[in-house]
Amino acid sequence: MLSYKHGFHAGNHADVLKHIVLFLLIEKLKQKDKPFSYIDTHSAAGIYDLTSDEANKTQEYQSGIVSLSESTIAEIPLIAPYLELVKSGLASQTYLGSPKLAQELLRSQDQLNLIELHNNEIRELKRNMRGDDRVSIHHRDGFEGLVAITPPKPARGLALIDPAYEVKDDYAQVVKAVASSVAKWPVGIFAIWYPILAAERDRSEWLTRKLAELPVKNLLISEMCVSEQETEFGMHGSGMAIINAPYQLDKQLEQILPSLTQTMAQDAAAYHKLEWLVQPS
Repeated sequence: MLSYKHGFHAGNHADVLKHIVLFLLIEKLKQKDKPFSYIDTHSAAGIYDLTSDEANKTQEYQSGIVSLSESTIAEIPLIAPYLELVKSGLASQTYLGSPKLAQELLRSQDQLNLIELHNNEIRELKRNMRGDDRVSIHHRDGFEGLVAITPPKPARGLALIDPAYEVKDDYAQVVKAVASSVAKWPVGIFAIWYPILAAERDRSEWLTRKLAELPVKNLLISEMCVSEQETEFGMHGSGMAIINAPYQLDKQLEQILPSLTQTMAQDAAAYHKLEWLVQPS
């Protein structure tokens, strides 16, 4: 089993982009009274201690969520509720991962399906999410679990797919799992996170191209890069590919991405991109 631990990277620029998109998607689903399901394929621990050795070895959260929380971006009405939620964690030196963020946002009638394979992470996840009847935790492979769980009950809902991409095969696994799940759950929203890496290692364009070849109603990509792309190593940005993106999500991201990128930029090469790879039908 691979040894990736998200605690080293919790709260970095990639987490911020991922969690803002997740926040917007959940808020869209909450606009109707009908219950919905949330699936998280690679849940990890759910919440992170920013005083831990892991977090402070890299301190990636300093240029990510801390930088954001200290900026004027909270003046954007769309993002203010997200920052209020995150700041409540930062006050106690913790950062909310996607499972905990979703738990805080979902209503009493909604359901959370959290998947995690790693033994250490699943123990932490169970402890962090205990006592909530809305939560089902699955100790299994995220890709296999996604296909097995879909379509969930309730059938309205959202799946967040965010593997570590430690091995190249993860990219193909994402496409395969999403293809199978879309066929079983055509009404579901699929939010796929991906890294944008050094030139010799980056496979983000391959991934988004393959996702665009699937029989989906629409596909929106939102990318943010905070520094110049290196040749051999490093992650300088990330993206979110959203299948079945809700109405006007693109307009919301248009309002947020410029300020988000400017706030977390590490050099003059920082940029953002928002593009429909499959136009809404």
